[in-house]
Amino acid sequence: MTETTCRHELDLEIPAEEVQKAVERVAREFARLARVPGFRPGKAPVPLIRRRFADDIKGEVLQSLLPERIKQAVEGQNLVPITQPQVDHVDYAENGPLKFRAIFEVLPEFELGAYKDLEVEIDAAEVTDADVEKTLQESRERAATFLPVEGRVLAKGDYAQLRLVGTPAGGGEPLRADNVLCQLGAEETLEAFTTNLLNAGAGEHRNFEVRYPAEYPDQKLAGKTYTYDAEVLGIKEKKMPELDDEFAKAVSDSATLEELRAKVKQELEAEREQRRMAAIREAVLAKIVAAHDFPVPEALVENQMDVRLERAVRMLAAQGVDPRAVNVDWVAMRRRQHDPAMEDVKAELLIDRIATAENIEASEEELEQELGRLAERSGESAAAVRASLTKQGALDRMKSKLRSGKTLEWLQRNTRVKIRERERS
Repeated sequence: MTETTCRHELDLEIPAEEVQKAVERVAREFARLARVPGFRPGKAPVPLIRRRFADDIKGEVLQSLLPERIKQAVEGQNLVPITQPQVDHVDYAENGPLKFRAIFEVLPEFELGAYKDLEVEIDAAEVTDADVEKTLQESRERAATFLPVEGRVLAKGDYAQLRLVGTPAGGGEPLRADNVLCQLGAEETLEAFTTNLLNAGAGEHRNFEVRYPAEYPDQKLAGKTYTYDAEVLGIKEKKMPELDDEFAKAVSDSATLEELRAKVKQELEAEREQRRMAAIREAVLAKIVAAHDFPVPEALVENQMDVRLERAVRMLAAQGVDPRAVNVDWVAMRRRQHDPAMEDVKAELLIDRIATAENIEASEEELEQELGRLAERSGESAAAVRASLTKQGALDRMKSKLRSGKTLEWLQRNTRVKIRERERS
């Protein structure tokens, strides 16, 4: 293994006698099964078979000898490959030794440094009355209704109900939207829409050009220019419900607004505590990772890059966005995940080593509890979930995840936490 990578190379040799025995064995098997013109099945002479099927015989010999020789060498040197060995530099001759090189990655060897009795600093997190009111206002926004407005034209603050056709500058596929709401003057509304739609009435058409900024969130539109034909289908006002006891009853099981406020505060405090715990774990893990310098297997990094990319795709899908329709350079995005993925792998290796050092394991009872939670969510029995995970080879991964979680909790308990107070304005 080199000092900067986990790549391991073995130059191996199989004695000529062993190679010759394998060639003869494979050739006899070919002679028994091969059909050669001019000879009855199984009657062709072996020397002819060796000449006629030389390449096939070589392939069979390599396939039969190399894996076993690699296995012996790996076990003899107490190595644990984490990738399938790749073979190159094969020097093969029927009457000579077989030489080749096996290349694979192994887990890194490193000394475990300081990991307990550390001190980390995290930001103070408190739930204020303003946080509660903000959450209630967000609930009002979600419960708002849009009422049609008759007898006047669009003004700032109104919602224009539009049918849009946008033609890109320089040609291309037009954008079409049959029914969208656009609030004039809102922070998220481009100025061109507000300026050109003001004083328009229902049924009226407006034509105008929109230049999207380079940093526009939708990458399909960022930096581009479109000419829009906008038809005003209607004018709507947003009506927010009153913040009173009736609102509390409508959006929750609370009887009064004060009861709802108390419940919201309790939920925010629970979320704050979860964030605080997560911040401590992230801070201590970052400190431990920064204190250890060792190479990580590139194969594990590549796998973690895929995990990160899949996570991004799932997040888009959860938001109702089709990842295939998003204008994203997925290859470049995956490439940018290399360094964070490497840190993830280092953290996993360190957690595993710390768990071993502290004799931390997931008990059978803890595994059963986790299986029970999965069973409750899926509607299956715990036994069925266990059988399914075992068949998929995922039960060991679950145990490993539980072990890692327990190790992070242990690290958190053995870390001094300093709170960094927020500046008062």
